[in-house]
Amino acid sequence: MNTELEDFIDRVLSYKTWTDKRKIDALLEYDCSMYTNLGSESTKTERENTKKKSRHIYRAISKINYKEGKEYLWHMDK
Repeated sequence: MNTELEDFIDRVLSYKTWTDKRKIDALLEYDCSMYTNLGSESTKTERENTKKKSRHIYRAISKINYKEGKEYLWHMDK
């Protein structure tokens, strides 16, 4: 996994003053920005790597809110 992503996830999860909603929102915003940076000329490998990173983000969300994180993972696999 990308160390930049790992650092971001660890940093967000470690914030004590942030609410769970704010943490989840920050993780989803990062996820969204990854997909918006993909273009029509993106390779299949780039798209697959982005999907793998999303999976890591959704697993981090499940550490905050198990049900919500698992729902994201479930929808990803559909």
